[in-house]
Amino acid sequence: MLLGVNVDHVATVREARNGTEPDPLLAAELAIRGGADGITVHLREDRRHIQDSDLKIIRRKISVELNLEMAATKEMINIALRVKPDMVTLVPEKRAELTTEGGLDLIKSKEKIKRAINAIQDKGIPVSLFINPSFTDIEMSKKLGAQMVEIHTGLYANAKGNKQTRELKRVKDAVKRGIDIGLKVNAGHGLNFTNIKKIAAIDGIRGFYIGHSIIANSIYTGIEKAVREMKRLIREGERR
Repeated sequence: MLLGVNVDHVATVREARNGTEPDPLLAAELAIRGGADGITVHLREDRRHIQDSDLKIIRRKISVELNLEMAATKEMINIALRVKPDMVTLVPEKRAELTTEGGLDLIKSKEKIKRAINAIQDKGIPVSLFINPSFTDIEMSKKLGAQMVEIHTGLYANAKGNKQTRELKRVKDAVKRGIDIGLKVNAGHGLNFTNIKKIAAIDGIRGFYIGHSIIANSIYTGIEKAVREMKRLIREGERR
């Protein structure tokens, strides 16, 4: 299983002072040194953290997978086609949200999403859709032509007790259904050092995309150590 580390929140801290540090590129390089298999950046329409210049220099400097999270807008599609990340993950985006609050609405936005998928994948860049753990969303993702999905694990991460057990089963079922119909399946959102093992124990997940918990923990431990610990937990989960 792969670990993609999201460095958005490094840029969030930098933008709080409108300065030059901390540097998302340096954070990405340290994450790679710690074992990260990929780096994720979310270039939002409001540019609240990652900037266009960050995306360009990270694309140029890193040798691992670059995953560009973005909304399915004409502006973002054009940027993706210019920068040529290794993959694109289409995510919903609301101006007032603190972070991504749920999966894409594939029914309401299906034509817009399909156009984005076609435009990006026609240039050889695989597209993943950030979706809720439901069979409907899995099957619609396949119909729209996406090569991958990222299962939204936020409800699992935030649940307690029996409710978390139910949410874990939803994730497991969605992963299995996605694999059965030929999709590559990733997972992310809300995953941390406490809840990763049960998700990492699910067969068939291609990779995990984790940011906030690693960056938060790195305040205490350092990014390199935090990534090494996350990789160890993933491997431990795989062996279950």
